[in-house]
Amino acid sequence: MKKIIIVGGGFAGLSLAKKLSGITYFEVIVLDRNNYHFFPPLLYQVSTAFIEPSNISYPFRRLFQKRKNIRFFMGDLTRVVLGTNTIETNNGNLVYDYLVLAMGTETNFFRNKNIIKNALPMKTIDDALNIRNHILLCLEESVRSASLLDKEKLRNIVIAGAGPTGIEMAGMLAEMGRNIISKDYPEVIQGIGRIYLIDGGLTVLAPMSSKAQNEAHKVLSKLGVKIILNTLVKDYLDEKVILSKGENINSATLIWASGVVAREVNGLPKEAITHGRRIAVNKINQLEEYENIFSIGDQCFQTSDKKYPNGHPQVAQVAIQQGKLLASNLISLLNNRPVQAFVYHNKGSMAIISKFKAVVDLPKGFFRGFLAWLVWLFIHIIPLVGFRNKIKLAFNWLWSFITNDPVLRLIIRPDKK
Repeated sequence: MKKIIIVGGGFAGLSLAKKLSGITYFEVIVLDRNNYHFFPPLLYQVSTAFIEPSNISYPFRRLFQKRKNIRFFMGDLTRVVLGTNTIETNNGNLVYDYLVLAMGTETNFFRNKNIIKNALPMKTIDDALNIRNHILLCLEESVRSASLLDKEKLRNIVIAGAGPTGIEMAGMLAEMGRNIISKDYPEVIQGIGRIYLIDGGLTVLAPMSSKAQNEAHKVLSKLGVKIILNTLVKDYLDEKVILSKGENINSATLIWASGVVAREVNGLPKEAITHGRRIAVNKINQLEEYENIFSIGDQCFQTSDKKYPNGHPQVAQVAIQQGKLLASNLISLLNNRPVQAFVYHNKGSMAIISKFKAVVDLPKGFFRGFLAWLVWLFIHIIPLVGFRNKIKLAFNWLWSFITNDPVLRLIIRPDKK
């Protein structure tokens, strides 16, 4: 048997592992720092207390119960030792025949120490729960505060980054302020406070079409979100968000959705690391000069695809498609058969803006509004792992949308003793 170690159980790694399930001449080990797979596109709904973390997560060991050639190993990759086909982790060393790096990305704070220390990222389940707790704690404190300036600061929310994550977060918080906060906090007259959406670009939703951008801008503006474009968040100190054009915003909450960088892998040659810390790979996602090391998903940088000479977008569909194709190519390599170059098939992109409003870009067209919102709901239920998760999420969404009053606004945090 050949041992394949997949580092990372996100879309790319899980797609590869599932395709290799049942291939008896491969022993597959999935290494991940968490013991569960989760669905990142819906993290913002966890952070706004709209759905439970369990709706978008699933334990690896449960997932692999009936897949006899797949095992799970919990740990962090600390180094790749190229000369011995070994990886070092915080829980011991593992030997491989094939190594697949699919660790994804982490938040890019652009080396700003104050933002690293004080801003709230949203890349993990822990991050989402931290944001949920933080927003609710700020509301509780604002109710108790006697100072109008403190009340304003505690209720204001600044979101850095107007991509899909920032847009979806702003829309959900605006809906929360309009429909929910007044019920829970009758002392709060003006809802959640001002929501600021800041971006250095000239438009929101930069990766999408101009129609999608205009629709998102219009809907969010109607919801009361203050959109500030062509402006960067320069610093965040003493609960003041400092903007590049000199303006300051008093806010106890800065949500950072302003960029990502590939997770670092120690031990790889410097020439293999390229823009955004991504790993350079060839047409079959293989590192040059290393026949048994591959990288897929957001972590890799591939320029062989004619339509994407500057690399693929860091989105779920690329990761899923690369994982599936790599499984086929690994089987072909082991059996001395021809391999297939990766070509990304773009199925479109979408973003939800607010309740009953979304935008969908397809290769052959664009649509918006309620129909787009329904499509968004349907598309985001299909990829969830586990039938029970799909049913729970569908029910929770239905109940929350009907009542405008989800019941998940719980402040749950570890004891700091």
